[in-house]
Amino acid sequence: QVQLVDSGGGLVQPGVSLRVSCAASGSIFRINAMGWYRQAPGKQRELVAAITSGGSTNYADSVKGRFTISRDNAKNTVYLQMNSLKPEDTAVYYCHAALLVLGGFSEYDYWGQGTQVTVSS
Repeated sequence: QVQLVDSGGGLVQPGVSLRVSCAASGSIFRINAMGWYRQAPGKQRELVAAITSGGSTNYADSVKGRFTISRDNAKNTVYLQMNSLKPEDTAVYYCHAALLVLGGFSEYDYWGQGTQVTVSS
């Protein structure tokens, strides 16, 4: 069993910062890519940022220069530091991990339960 637990969301005013975290636990052999997606009401889920096991990163154009993704491989944890938040960043943020379980041979996708981020004055 593998579990991803998202945390750190909340209600904030425009312009402030917030950090969300996601910890993976369970029978994990190796985590390859980790990332954050978000889904706003009435919209499709979209990639926000991703990071490989080697530290290479990829960002959506809408968050470049404002958000930073990082990971702690020893803790199987990924973080998303969000600065200069805007109302359009309001969404449920989901953690994603592409990983191999112990004794497994294939990579599978796992998701966190989501954490709500609301940016409003």
